[in-house]
Amino acid sequence: MRAAFLRFPMLVALTPLTLAAQETEATPSLLALRSGLMLWTLVVFLLLLFLLSKFAFGPITAAVRAREKALEDAITMAKKDRDDAAKLLEDHRRQIEAARGEGQRYIAEGRAAAEAMRNEMLDATRAQQQELLERARRDIEAEKMKAIDELRREAIDLAIIGASKVIEKNLDDAGNRRLVESYLSSIGGR
Repeated sequence: MRAAFLRFPMLVALTPLTLAAQETEATPSLLALRSGLMLWTLVVFLLLLFLLSKFAFGPITAAVRAREKALEDAITMAKKDRDDAAKLLEDHRRQIEAARGEGQRYIAEGRAAAEAMRNEMLDATRAQQQELLERARRDIEAEKMKAIDELRREAIDLAIIGASKVIEKNLDDAGNRRLVESYLSSIGGR
């Protein structure tokens, strides 16, 4: 069917040529009106116009409309994609700002925690230092009392030895010791 369709326009196109060949035998002037040639040219033109409008112009205009529609759709999609990209970019910027703020907050919390730990460690160190000082004072006081007691015993022993040498008599150790201790206690209380 398509082959027959293609042959028909060729026949129609060749018909005026054959008619023109027949008319050229008389060599008429170029300005002379030839009604037969005009009629066939008009028929071929109208027939070709009808065939083109029926089979060519419709698909061509449909293709042009489809192309225009595709371009409009592409432009619409590009605008939509651009708007989506702008929204996505803004969203990413907000997320970056939020992350930056969160990072600053973590840094501030870390600094505060470090400061708190430092203060706790200083307080603990001060408490340990105070405890060591108190323990050292107690130890010094205990050693002092021990040294005083030792000195008292030695003083008593020396006093007894000195008194016994003076008297040349060995006095009762326990009784003399109590007597000297009470005397020294009364001296130490003053």
